[in-house]
Amino acid sequence: MRGLVVLVTLACFASAQHQALIDYLERRLLAIEDRISLWHEQTNRYATELRELKQQMVAQLENLDKEKEALRVNLDSVGTRMDRVEREMDYLETQNGAQPCVDVDDKLMEQQVTQVKEMNKAKYAKLSDCRDMISSIKAMKILKRVGGPKGMWTKDVSRGSGKVYIFNGTDEDTVYEFASVHDFTSSPGTSLAKTLKLPSAWKGMGHVIYNSHAYYVKEAGVLMVVKYDTKKGSVIDSAVFPIQDHVPVYGLTPETLVDLAVDEEGLWAIYATRQHERHISLAKMDAKTLDIEQMWDTTCPRENAEAAFVICGTLYVVYNTQQPGRSRVQCVFDVNDMVTSDDAPLVYFPKRYGAHSSLKYNPLEQLLYAWDDGYQILYKLVMKKKLEI
Repeated sequence: MRGLVVLVTLACFASAQHQALIDYLERRLLAIEDRISLWHEQTNRYATELRELKQQMVAQLENLDKEKEALRVNLDSVGTRMDRVEREMDYLETQNGAQPCVDVDDKLMEQQVTQVKEMNKAKYAKLSDCRDMISSIKAMKILKRVGGPKGMWTKDVSRGSGKVYIFNGTDEDTVYEFASVHDFTSSPGTSLAKTLKLPSAWKGMGHVIYNSHAYYVKEAGVLMVVKYDTKKGSVIDSAVFPIQDHVPVYGLTPETLVDLAVDEEGLWAIYATRQHERHISLAKMDAKTLDIEQMWDTTCPRENAEAAFVICGTLYVVYNTQQPGRSRVQCVFDVNDMVTSDDAPLVYFPKRYGAHSSLKYNPLEQLLYAWDDGYQILYKLVMKKKLEI
């Protein structure tokens, strides 16, 4: 009996030890599971932080690439501006240089100038492929009346762009941009327009919109041509217009000192100087650099001229009277000598309200955008080939 008690006692003791071992193992397993769970949590957190760090590094690298490209563009722009400053300094030095000690024979000087002009004409003729000229005005459409008596409106001369721009007045800095002609005509006033604030006021009505850039003239002691990016809202470039003793280009529109124009061959400048005061002059410009490529003195008088435009390298000057009457193209100058005023047809505009303060030709549509006493008008042109003359 005593042995049975001992056996029972030993069995109970062994069972207690076994249970204690099991409890110990369970506690250890729970601790290990807690450590594994903590390790997984820390691993996930570290992986998330690494992903976020990678994304931040990628974003910073992209920003660095963008800043590098912007810096490269700025450096190129600075280089271009430095070249322009050097050219303008050279121009100013030539205008204020010392007088020669030797008298130059006037006839010899005139002969040399004539030879240079003839060489310029021959050079330009090789670059000119456009041969269209005006035959007549087919139709006229009055779209709207917005703004004051004098201003300019035009459409962006750029394929794929239908934007319309309003420059109201002769000395302002706010341009109205419409997404299309339809938005312009259906808008009460300028309510549907986007407002562009130029960094400086324009002078006159000689502006153009070409390839999403506004080219306008400002007067700051000297005449400056400014190139403004309408998409970025910033000035891309500016240059001194190299004429001395300028005078208003049109006798009936004295506010316009330089009238910029666009045709099938690019950017032009119509201007006048005191040295050639009775007549209008013409210059071909590089739209990218604003450099003057060539210049011509025309035989078209300034007196009673109200506006002008260029088509295929041919300047058409529009005349009126002091008391506004019927506008007409009365003088033509072709840089290739293919058209003369005697050969060109006398084109009359339909009688409207007063006189044109601006006429802008769109070579993509063969339309004239006219501003007449606050009315915005479109003229549809009929063209013919110069070779048919």
